[in-house]
Amino acid sequence: MPRTTHWNDDYWLPLLQLYLRRPAGLKPVYSRPVVELALELHVEPRALFDRMCALASLATPRLERLWQDYAGRPRRLARAVRLLRRMDGFGSAGGFYDGVEVSETFERAFRPLPGAPQLLPVTLVLVLDLYFRLTPATMVEATPEVAALARLTGVSAADVVRVMAVYRHLDPYLRHPAPGSPELLEPCREVWQRYGNTDPRGLAELAAQLSEYFR
Repeated sequence: MPRTTHWNDDYWLPLLQLYLRRPAGLKPVYSRPVVELALELHVEPRALFDRMCALASLATPRLERLWQDYAGRPRRLARAVRLLRRMDGFGSAGGFYDGVEVSETFERAFRPLPGAPQLLPVTLVLVLDLYFRLTPATMVEATPEVAALARLTGVSAADVVRVMAVYRHLDPYLRHPAPGSPELLEPCREVWQRYGNTDPRGLAELAAQLSEYFR
């Protein structure tokens, strides 16, 4: 079950600071700064982006006042954010989340895999997107697209190929023998079950957004 987003109005301060970070403006949903703030606040990146849009449009009188008080005073804003981060329970499952059901679905997507810490679940999503763009014969380290994805995500081309080997095993049209990477089987199966039978265009759009995290 997805997290019930629990928003505290104090969160507008670090969000405004992020919005004003050069180049000022909306940041991509899955850019690293947005994801890092989302992990800190335990608010999904897309929900955080939606609130950033509200901030940019001055959607409420409160946001107008916030903008007037801090937008032109970066030192004052930085001091307020520092004080906020020192508060007991800030960014934790403490007081801000009492009585709220917590599901760490999106947090887990950006945490290293237990059996392969060089990989993240979001990396597996990008590899799956590439998997549907290649043929089995081109799922090798020498393929330019494989090398490019490895550079983008900061893993080896060999790791990308290992993940693709697991997807070939999970692919009902191929059913290759199980590869020698048992630690990747369940994480890849989870990604395949979620995205493997969906519209490839939707997966491609998601992969393009997730790639911002690695740029």
